[in-house]
Amino acid sequence: MSEEMRRDKNVFLMGEEVAEYNGAYKVSQGMLDEFGPERIYDTPISELGFAGLGVGAAMNGLRPIIEFMTFNFSLVAIDQIINSAAKMYAMSGGAYSVPIVFRGPTGNAGQLGATHSSNFENWFANTPGLKVVVPSNPHDAKGLLKSAIRDPDPVIFMESELMYSDKGEVPESEYLLPIGVADIKRKGKDVTLISFGKMMKVALEAAEQMAKEGVDCEVIDLRSVRPIDYATCVESLKKTNRAVVVEEANPVAAISSELTYHFQRYAFDYLDSPVIRVNSMDIPLSYAPTYIDATIPNVERTIAAIKKVTYKD
Repeated sequence: MSEEMRRDKNVFLMGEEVAEYNGAYKVSQGMLDEFGPERIYDTPISELGFAGLGVGAAMNGLRPIIEFMTFNFSLVAIDQIINSAAKMYAMSGGAYSVPIVFRGPTGNAGQLGATHSSNFENWFANTPGLKVVVPSNPHDAKGLLKSAIRDPDPVIFMESELMYSDKGEVPESEYLLPIGVADIKRKGKDVTLISFGKMMKVALEAAEQMAKEGVDCEVIDLRSVRPIDYATCVESLKKTNRAVVVEEANPVAAISSELTYHFQRYAFDYLDSPVIRVNSMDIPLSYAPTYIDATIPNVERTIAAIKKVTYKD
């Protein structure tokens, strides 16, 4: 964010506790000192209000970054996101673009209770006019966020509290990653394993364990769920003939549901086994840590799915 704010004076950050407190998760640490209160705005606890201010600012030439303390709170602002930001370009006949980024953490973050632990990636991905990005590591997060800030359209950028302390190699030089292009994190030939966000850790660990049993998994990180890079996934499936999709969201109308439909519609003749989805259980996430572990996707459930599609159960 700081790099883009140095590059473009029209970029600014607005949200709860982003300024004086340096961000609820210290994501904006030091930014108030560098850019001042005219570009780093603390807001009241009023997501509908500051999301609407951001949309109006974007329509008038600025590039706001709107931080939600959690995407659970974006539901308070969803009218501005869905009915204003996503639809303004179409409804104005191209007269107004809305270059805005709505960012913040999504999904389970430990013992925060059901109302702070939802995954809404599929909700926003269902909306024409939005792009939805869910990075899985520091390198991708930086390159994708810079692309999101420069994008002429509204972008939903979904992070994770559980990943804010993750470390990884990040180039100091300028780089952008295109939105809508998946990345093959691990090449393989026996089964295609698809995921995104923090569930990539589950997918990669499951692939490593299966390699010890002689099953070679190809692991694909979608990186964005609107647009979805169907081509990369289908080409991998044509090679491996089997697929497992790992996603933290609940199973009904999920991104994994969309991928499963796409595979049977456009790659049916290549399938040697039904596609299996590994989602969270179809219940609100509990506070108890034992229930959390039993609810969300894990390595054990993913390995079981891999074994089922490869007939090694």
